[in-house]
Amino acid sequence: MTVIDTAPLAVADPSKPTTVHLSGEIDIFTSAALRRRLLSTLNYSTSLLIIDLSQVSFCDAGGLAVLVGIQRRARPLGITLALSGPRPFMSRLLNLTGLGRGLPMVA
Repeated sequence: MTVIDTAPLAVADPSKPTTVHLSGEIDIFTSAALRRRLLSTLNYSTSLLIIDLSQVSFCDAGGLAVLVGIQRRARPLGITLALSGPRPFMSRLLNLTGLGRGLPMVA
């Protein structure tokens, strides 16, 4: 799993969403690192944090738990977490688990 941020920490533009691009697999081996990275992203995120899933090739229950956990941490900070570009398998996974209703999608 690779995380690529679109804006360095010091230059986040508050008028634009913070976007994090993920690639590869989100599983038991990568979930902890992803959780740490996204938690640190909340410290400089704008009011909208978009997680781009278009390059994610696999996601297990641990990966879904990371997304839910980050959403729960973001809300009290006034940050909305949204997902972008999930591949068909990921869309099905989100819908089957009911997380598609709780995690908003953006184009």
